[in-house]
Amino acid sequence: MHVTVPLARSQLSDIYRAIRNDTLALAAPLSSEDCCAQSMPEASPVKWHLAHTSWFFETFILELHESAFAPFNGAYHVLFNSYYNGIGEQHARAQRGLLTRPSLNEVREYRTDVDRRILQLLESPALADQLLPLIELGLQHEQQHQELIRTDLKHLLFMNPLAPAYDNDVRAVQSAPRALTWRHFEAGIVHLGHTGEGFCFDNELPCHRQFVEAYAIASRLVTNQEYLAFIDAGGYRNAALWLSEGWDWVCRLQLQQPLYWQKSEAGWLAFTDAGMQPLDLHAAVIHVSYFEADAYARWAGARLPTEAEWENAADADLAQLYDTAWQWTASSYAAYPGYAIAPGALGEYNGKFMSNQFVLRGGSQATPAAHTRRSYRNFFPASARWQYAGIRLAR
Repeated sequence: MHVTVPLARSQLSDIYRAIRNDTLALAAPLSSEDCCAQSMPEASPVKWHLAHTSWFFETFILELHESAFAPFNGAYHVLFNSYYNGIGEQHARAQRGLLTRPSLNEVREYRTDVDRRILQLLESPALADQLLPLIELGLQHEQQHQELIRTDLKHLLFMNPLAPAYDNDVRAVQSAPRALTWRHFEAGIVHLGHTGEGFCFDNELPCHRQFVEAYAIASRLVTNQEYLAFIDAGGYRNAALWLSEGWDWVCRLQLQQPLYWQKSEAGWLAFTDAGMQPLDLHAAVIHVSYFEADAYARWAGARLPTEAEWENAADADLAQLYDTAWQWTASSYAAYPGYAIAPGALGEYNGKFMSNQFVLRGGSQATPAAHTRRSYRNFFPASARWQYAGIRLAR
């Protein structure tokens, strides 16, 4: 982990309350049944997210820094541990939806208890300065799970044959996008990684230099209409467009369109937060895998940008950088030169996942606005589709 906290303790207390309340607000429209179910092994129930984010504060802050520490419930130490082997055993990820107990109300009580104790630490004059970065790390972790609540819940509701809406007020984009243009960049040395003050994760460090050849990057994301042309042209039936592993994946699952798209007699539909809706042709295509993004780019006579190209271009006049969809890059998720994994269990936060994943840059409509930044490195396996991931072309 890495974090710089320029905030006063009183400011951090207010931010802590706000972020923790934001998580509860995401769950407010849901029933207890909604919060307990799990749609696939890669997704987690909302109730588990509510508990795990509290477990994070209890395990990494209260247990180590609270005098006369006593756990809220000793069983939670295993139940809500995600992947921290240094902490101990974990409940099987694919079986989180079987945890009908503790109840949702008990998880809410757990959150309330953890909040009370964390705020007491923040208000204590004896609070060591080194504790403040841990609390901000916990808040950044909470915001990551706010986004996961949105993505995991969308998949859960999609699996329901009733196609229920999460938010009936969500509306499609409607207006036509700006014409796609190309922003050109000369070859040269670029700087990558987090600089200056403010929070960053350890995988954004250290700041370093990298040479890139001349390139161009698209001014906006690929739209549903543009992706539909790829489908109509037989994109999912043309092996020449796909990486070998991607083609095997398409054939095995018999894929013909992005996740959440359905074809009806009236035309294409897409599952949204407002339920099943007519496909908005003007909106950016989302919920596509790296395999699909790469195949589309080949069909379009382009390619995906590297993360160095994306970060170098992020200060240019580009649309939809942070508020629409994460953007797949052609870069494998790996350590920056000079990267070192932090000691202890918190060192497992990012470093051990630097294998068989691709980097995504930017942010999405599900990402908390304060959680995005130019150097942020998201990462997922090439087949992941339930995240809000889209396509920005390069050449």
